[in-house]
Amino acid sequence: MEADASEKRVSSIELKGSVNPASSQYFSRALGKAQSDGSHAFLVELDTPGGLVSSLREMIQDLMASKIPVIVYVSPSGSQAASAGALLMLSAHVAAMSPGTEIGAAHPVGMGGGDKESDVMSKKAASDLAAFARSLAEERGRNSRWAEEAVRESRASSAQEALAAGVIDVVAADRQALLRAIDGKRVKTAGGEVTIETARAVVERIEPSFQEKALMMLADPNLAYIFFLAGLAGIYFEFSNPGAVFPGVAGAVSLLLGLYAMQMLPVNITGIILLVLAAIFIGLELFVTSGGLFAIAGLIALFAGSLMLFSMPGTGIELSFLVFLPVFLVFTFAVAGILWVVARSRSCRQVSGAEGMIGESGTVFRDISPSVAGKVFLHGELWDAVSESHIPSGTHVFVKEVKGLQVHVTTKQG
Repeated sequence: MEADASEKRVSSIELKGSVNPASSQYFSRALGKAQSDGSHAFLVELDTPGGLVSSLREMIQDLMASKIPVIVYVSPSGSQAASAGALLMLSAHVAAMSPGTEIGAAHPVGMGGGDKESDVMSKKAASDLAAFARSLAEERGRNSRWAEEAVRESRASSAQEALAAGVIDVVAADRQALLRAIDGKRVKTAGGEVTIETARAVVERIEPSFQEKALMMLADPNLAYIFFLAGLAGIYFEFSNPGAVFPGVAGAVSLLLGLYAMQMLPVNITGIILLVLAAIFIGLELFVTSGGLFAIAGLIALFAGSLMLFSMPGTGIELSFLVFLPVFLVFTFAVAGILWVVARSRSCRQVSGAEGMIGESGTVFRDISPSVAGKVFLHGELWDAVSESHIPSGTHVFVKEVKGLQVHVTTKQG
């Protein structure tokens, strides 16, 4: 009985990648489950470059309302709690890090283009987030000055530096070492003061649901970029070949997935505008004969916009060059191929309708004179025919012009 009484259960989750609506949903659900299941504590193993402040605030609200201790642990070695992750650490009942990890650089990144108004908004956002970080640090008895500098000056610290600065509570090599190190620590939760008893705790992992896994996977800048370009290519192919159906449907789905993923990530507004311009320019090439100028302008805008799209200092979220370059080149060759097919079809001579008759040869069935229309046998049909000179029946003639149901013929080809 004594062994059972001393053994506690700790629920745990892994939060890897950006802080976004999907990871916030996973965090909230798992924390709620841990409390309803009677877990003694909730352990979050964290590795994040940052993410959306709105999602971060939702997570912190749930954490502050928790009646069980929430332990945020930056692990394994080489991980980070940057930007939004740093504030999540400050709000935790217990903040811990593995050796070789880092925390900080929480300066907010907006979507402005660098004008005076966007600079003012950026300063407001920084002041707001700095106050938020300072209040979290004060609530947990941590270094509020460091918290403010992490936001205003993008200050970052190693695990040992953070421990010495009073930003975190413990540095532990692994999970078991962490649970032993914090055993007996008293923390204040929404349910009152709690003494942590984790030395002999059993850790149970709460896995994300299929929906949460899918949405968190989508919140990847590389995947978002691939979906976006695949969507543009599919829709572009559909417009150039009406009736193909599948490319248009697949392209629309891919484009929507790409846009959904982008709204979960911090993106640069200038990059978005350039991508929209690229889509417009490349689309215009199908309807306006520009000699390829629209297509070239579109590809240049696409290249520049792609480089800028996730170029947001301080977020740690960026588009991999190893993904960007191959995807961009494939898209470029696909667009070039479609344009070549369209240009070739435009340059081909019409083979149907009235225009298709021009240059065709036939035989005079009834004499033709300048004043009297005759008959010509063309394409297995008899046509009324006129000419500038007299042409006797049986003569081989060529169509020079078509007016309504009458053809103008000549004995000379071309």
